[in-house]
Amino acid sequence: MNLKPLVNNVELYSSFLEEIESRIKVAQSILEQVTTQDRMFVAQGEIKALRRLLLLREQVNQGDQSG
Repeated sequence: MNLKPLVNNVELYSSFLEEIESRIKVAQSILEQVTTQDRMFVAQGEIKALRRLLLLREQVNQGDQSG
């Protein structure tokens, strides 16, 4: 799968980042309201995964430089 069209299209990637940031805010809100440890771990995992997506451009473009 080639992610370069997504990460190198400024308009498209900006929209992608906005969506990810919006989902992080929702997950943080859920994290503040959970009452069980299991749900807390799920919310934390979701936030961690979403934050990794914020670094997608760097990871995709770094792969080209090392190869």
